[in-house]
Amino acid sequence: MVVCGDDGLAHRLAAELRGVYREQVTLVVPPAGRRVRQPVVGRARAASAALLDRVVTAVNRGNGGPEGASAAGERVVEAAEPTEAVLAAVGVERAAALALVYDDDETNIRAALTARRLNPRLRLVLRLYNRRLGQHIEELLDQAAELAGGGTVRGGPGADIATTVLSDADTTAPALVATALVGTSKVVDAEGLLLRAVERRPPRPGEVADPGLCTLALLSATSNDPAGAEGSEDSGDQGPQLLPDAAAVAAATGRGTVVLEQVSYSGPSLPGRRGGVPPFASLFSRRLRWSLAGLVAAVLALAVALTLVTRDHPLHATYVTLLDLFAINEPAHNETAGRQVLQLLSGLVGLLLLPVLLAAVLEALGTFRTASSLRKPPRGLSGHVVLLGLGKIGTRVLTRLRELHIPVVCVEADPEARGMATARRLRVPVVLGDVTQEGVLEAAKIHRADALLALTSADTTNLEAVLYARSVRPDLRAVLRLYDDDFAKAVYRTLRTAHPGALTRSRSVSHLAAPAFAGAMMGRQILGAIPVERRVLLFAAVSVGGLAQLEGRTVGEAFRAGAWRVLALDTAGRADTAGRADTGAEDAPGAGLVWDLPDTYVLRGEDRVVLAATRRGLAELLGRRRGAGASR
Repeated sequence: MVVCGDDGLAHRLAAELRGVYREQVTLVVPPAGRRVRQPVVGRARAASAALLDRVVTAVNRGNGGPEGASAAGERVVEAAEPTEAVLAAVGVERAAALALVYDDDETNIRAALTARRLNPRLRLVLRLYNRRLGQHIEELLDQAAELAGGGTVRGGPGADIATTVLSDADTTAPALVATALVGTSKVVDAEGLLLRAVERRPPRPGEVADPGLCTLALLSATSNDPAGAEGSEDSGDQGPQLLPDAAAVAAATGRGTVVLEQVSYSGPSLPGRRGGVPPFASLFSRRLRWSLAGLVAAVLALAVALTLVTRDHPLHATYVTLLDLFAINEPAHNETAGRQVLQLLSGLVGLLLLPVLLAAVLEALGTFRTASSLRKPPRGLSGHVVLLGLGKIGTRVLTRLRELHIPVVCVEADPEARGMATARRLRVPVVLGDVTQEGVLEAAKIHRADALLALTSADTTNLEAVLYARSVRPDLRAVLRLYDDDFAKAVYRTLRTAHPGALTRSRSVSHLAAPAFAGAMMGRQILGAIPVERRVLLFAAVSVGGLAQLEGRTVGEAFRAGAWRVLALDTAGRADTAGRADTGAEDAPGAGLVWDLPDTYVLRGEDRVVLAATRRGLAELLGRRRGAGASR
């Protein structure tokens, strides 16, 4: 396995491949002067990897760069860019998979095109932020592999050489959104498949817990203990139990559970306003609307009075009143006194109408002028989410929050940040300013907010923002993005102890995204990852053929507690559509998935299933096939 990158995701991905999948990894990183600090990925994992690989593979300095070794013992090559010479030096021609996780999309695309030419049968995993461009690049690289290899890439003998384009922002945004919201569960969304994992407290005596589609995990005994660390070694608890069997669920009294539910979504993903055009009601202020309504009522009253005085037809009386209102009617010299009084009153109303019309024009012009600019938080806003940072991660999280119709106020110091255009398009209020400066969080109405998402790229900024927000609102739910796992755990435990009545979570984007990238390098289609306390549960769609643990076994026999569990049968694209009739379950609407598979259903080689698995379980179940692995 070859991993090329310039930030923490590359190091975490290499550690994931070494520690979980037991793969030989070559890590290509920029020179020491340009390299970001390496994240702490866990002492236990690094120690186990070091025991498995005591000898570090040396790198010829003339073949690509200076030699070195990481803490996990993988082969390390320093190179400024993944040029053709560097890729050839690290052995891309003989590699099974290549991951390009640079922060720059252009660098990843250029290196992917070069790697595909050097090795047409190489499995490629790219990190691209532009999703539309990623789809085109994925099709292009797969077509090139198919033409060069003479086989079918997807669904055929060469399916193991497919290209996978992932985004760390898309992979982690649902988990970050779900962590910040009470009542909104952890969500996995991929190509029409929408699942959510719901945390449920232990049932009270006499209550029957709803298992949902299945029970994904039993929470640790310290999950509700303010001084605990969710399964840390200090607490004496062994942490959450992933994918338990029925006996374990029945025996685990007093422990919370994480159950899986299927969610069907209908309707538009964003509010109904299109193209940034404001609704009619927002063109004028409330005071101006009342003024206009009062003038209309006065005109109608004058028209009715004129009808009663002159015995004229109501339509003609209204017409005459409007003429008097706009001062274009003849003076009523020879008319009755009542008619003359009504004409004077109509002229007076006409004088009042002029400033109201002018104010309406000015307000409408101002509304259209500011429709494309940043909005300010409304005066009475409450119950919203304050989002700090509109970078790559913050922009994806903002889109997710608006899809759920949750009010958001963003705080960003850079007026040219990546997510500013998205905030304008979604008409989300934005406060421009440094969050560490006094008054910025107050402008975002932090004292009336429900949650705070600190997602800037600076750990100290996120921590300072959360600490200050807690001083203003001690019970505020806070989620902060931190780089190092050890630092995140220390911050989490301290905040949890200091504020036991508030929800605090620390999340690392690279920690949440690395399992999906590692799974894609192993040749799997990873649908998403759901964090369960400090562990991660993966969802993958895999083919049964060639997997001895699944093929020819029933669903009940294929289930292995703590490792993997078959959730659904994917019938989309199957040639034998009649084969779904013998499952005894119903299709999921619009997803081509058959849920509630009976334990007696026999998995066949042509089946494709959706399963939940731990990282080690997925590595054991879908480790490189013997035949394919021997040739590499």
